[in-house]
Amino acid sequence: MFGYAARRSSAQEAQDIVAETFLVAWRRIDDVPDDALPWLFGVARRVLANARRGSDRRSSLGARLRLEARPSAQDDPADEVASKAAVLAALQRLSPIEHEALTLVAWEGLDTARASRAAGCTKATFSVRLHRARRRLMKELAAAGHQESGEGTTTSDGFEEAQTR
Repeated sequence: MFGYAARRSSAQEAQDIVAETFLVAWRRIDDVPDDALPWLFGVARRVLANARRGSDRRSSLGARLRLEARPSAQDDPADEVASKAAVLAALQRLSPIEHEALTLVAWEGLDTARASRAAGCTKATFSVRLHRARRRLMKELAAAGHQESGEGTTTSDGFEEAQTR
């Protein structure tokens, strides 16, 4: 049995194939015919096929992950770090109420109704707080020399979310 598996895979894999083959035989002991060798070869063939499919899936997943993890030439992480640092610094200069309004929407992902309940105020009051907090944050970013990109959004991911909600 080992020779059959070793001729069709590596020596290390062959050990696993043989072990799995005999595990299947043990589990299905009532199905094993009197002449067990051809049946065991059939089981080993299917175990090898499953192992190859698993290996192919792992290889393709690894290739996809390497492609996704590869940084593109146009994405400079230093720009993103500087942008996020500017937004965080500007957030620290806001009042606690303004800070909470922005972070409930942008970071916690709450809509205005749910964020107002979390903040303990009416939806109208929260909407006004959020509007004022966004406007004040934009002023803080502009005062710090941070550039805007698009309609009322900065280059920071966290603040873009706050602007679109």
